[in-house]
Amino acid sequence: MRLPFARTGRLECRQWARHRFTRGLIAALAASTLLAQPVAAQSILRDAETEALLRDMSTPLVKATGLDPKNVDVVLVNDPSVNAFVAGGQIVYLNSGLINTADTANEVQGVIAHELGHVVGGHVISDGGGKAASGISLLSLLLGAAAAAAGGGDAAIGVLMAGQQAAMGKYLAFSRGQESSADAAGAKFLSSAGISGRGSVAFFKKLQNLEFRYGYTRNADSEFYSSHPMTGDRITTLQDVYEKDPAWTKPSDPTIEARFQRAKAKLFGYLAEPADTMRVYPETNTSVPARYARAYAWHKDAHVDKAMVEADALLKQSPDDPYFLELKGQILLESGRPTDALGPLRRATELTGNQPLIATTFGHALIATEDPKNFQEAQRVLKAAVARDRENPFAWYQLGVVYAANGDNARARLASAEQQVLSMRMPEALASAEAAESALPKGTPDWLRAQDIALQARAEIERNRKRR
Repeated sequence: MRLPFARTGRLECRQWARHRFTRGLIAALAASTLLAQPVAAQSILRDAETEALLRDMSTPLVKATGLDPKNVDVVLVNDPSVNAFVAGGQIVYLNSGLINTADTANEVQGVIAHELGHVVGGHVISDGGGKAASGISLLSLLLGAAAAAAGGGDAAIGVLMAGQQAAMGKYLAFSRGQESSADAAGAKFLSSAGISGRGSVAFFKKLQNLEFRYGYTRNADSEFYSSHPMTGDRITTLQDVYEKDPAWTKPSDPTIEARFQRAKAKLFGYLAEPADTMRVYPETNTSVPARYARAYAWHKDAHVDKAMVEADALLKQSPDDPYFLELKGQILLESGRPTDALGPLRRATELTGNQPLIATTFGHALIATEDPKNFQEAQRVLKAAVARDRENPFAWYQLGVVYAANGDNARARLASAEQQVLSMRMPEALASAEAAESALPKGTPDWLRAQDIALQARAEIERNRKRR
């Protein structure tokens, strides 16, 4: 098993172009004169079970903010660093390394609550500190240039360094203020949702232990150059707030915690080296999370029989668990047995009410049988999947394949355009969209959609040209 581009219905990877302000990276701030930095395409992990869990974990917190849970997403990023961030809009990004480090769902809820504090506070949109820092930096550069023109080289360097120091101090003070504000807001959201802050405190202690492990020591310089308040101070403040809250002693939801252990093990088995998975989840451990992790590890290492043993053991305990059925179907499909995969994948799709990621895997299996009798069902299943989740490049790719097989080349090109624009392959998207537009009946929804994609692709191509 590999980290594929845009495979769906299971743990998978796909590229999304995202931009975020890099918080906490002082070297990057200095190198870029403290301006917002674009991040290259983020590698997003998609999995139906994990997304359902994160939605259920975050919904009470989102409601506590006053936002609509339907409009807030929690997205999993394939990044081993222990981090979470927001990037504008109502999206919270959690790194896979954070999930791996957290011991409980309650710890992750504490992080989500904090990041929602940034969302509600508009901290990405209202970057007042960044603007102030940029102004100071530009002023120092002008003064430095004037000093250099007057022949004062050393004086110029001194002015530049002083200006950069002032700019950094201004920005970092603003950033620390945002972080403190998000801490306070997160505590409020947890309290309003009736969720204990124990996990939040526990996770901050983990961060503090990481600081100690990497040799971080607190002194005047480290306090000045930190974009966040000192971790020890945050722990003290938050623990005082949380211990006074009625929810402090409230136990976590056992069902959510059990689901978290499953998702965490699944993620570890998918991303880690198989040998590491076997070390963390040895075969003597017959728990559901351990079997889940090993099934992915064995499959990743091409030990299909061993992977099937684990999948069958899980299904023996819970025959109608859709995610165990999905796992078995995935193993069979990716082992070259698509016909055998149809049963478990069809059942998983039915049990989840046609969940788009799982339905896409089912559609893929139908096409992979190479039996024309299955193509009509594949088209129906895949059309339903993209109707509910348009940001699924692999579903669009598979739908294009089945359109072509059914002789509908115009819609095959339109599906290709959808997949290509999501994959940020704009020249290809433009060509596909124009081909679809020329072949589709004018005025139809598909014809209009082809026009929209062509306009979007042209605009992005032009933006890229101007950046060069």
